[in-house]
Amino acid sequence: MTTNNELAPAMLSLRDIKKTYVMGDQTVHALAGVDLDIYPGEFVAIMGPSGSGKSTLMHIIGCLDVPTSGSYLLDGLEVAEMDDYELADVRNKKIGFVFQGFNLLARTTALQNVELPMVYGRRKDRTERATAALERVGLGNRLDHKPNQLSGGQQQRVAIARALASDPLLILADEPTGNLASLQSEEVMQIFQELNDEGITIVMVTHEPEIGRHCKRMVSIKDGRVLRDEAVESRLIAKDIVEEMRREHQELQTA
Repeated sequence: MTTNNELAPAMLSLRDIKKTYVMGDQTVHALAGVDLDIYPGEFVAIMGPSGSGKSTLMHIIGCLDVPTSGSYLLDGLEVAEMDDYELADVRNKKIGFVFQGFNLLARTTALQNVELPMVYGRRKDRTERATAALERVGLGNRLDHKPNQLSGGQQQRVAIARALASDPLLILADEPTGNLASLQSEEVMQIFQELNDEGITIVMVTHEPEIGRHCKRMVSIKDGRVLRDEAVESRLIAKDIVEEMRREHQELQTA
């Protein structure tokens, strides 16, 4: 796919990425030769049904796993042959993760949850950075709230703030709206769109076509291969959808 950022070097570049799993006497080819470039400032949806290979691709992009063969350059670093220690270092420094299940510590405040990854990195300014990240996602008045005091959408905002706080090169979101109701999903997508408008690069894995249409580019995976790679036409703007949903809800209440 040709991008409007073709003069800039790719932030991540995968060439002929293959991943094979041996399960008993069976060999499973989860990825069968994936080529993919993602450029700074893009908002990319990786889509596909269960078993398509999209989760395996996400694990490799996120340095949670390495390919059986092929090349993967992330910010100019060849990560395909890194060991576990090197992969962990790249993850901590370059990637912010947002998961479907939020992955928050139940007995810990929103602020402390966002601070936690920076504790491992021994950042001295972690409280200031965590506070700023929570304010950025609209939770500046919820710093001391624990997860059970927050809605699902607010918990996912905490998770987004946690991903943002260490100023990563890339945010990788895995089915981030999968556990949310419709309005909460749109509110979370509004935050992602606003962050991307600020220049943050986001790669989102989803099986939901409507969520994928909030992104700028859609990469479809099937049988471990890239089936389609195209710009999103008639892109959905979450802010407009949120306003319409809230207006309809208010009308119902006053009817």
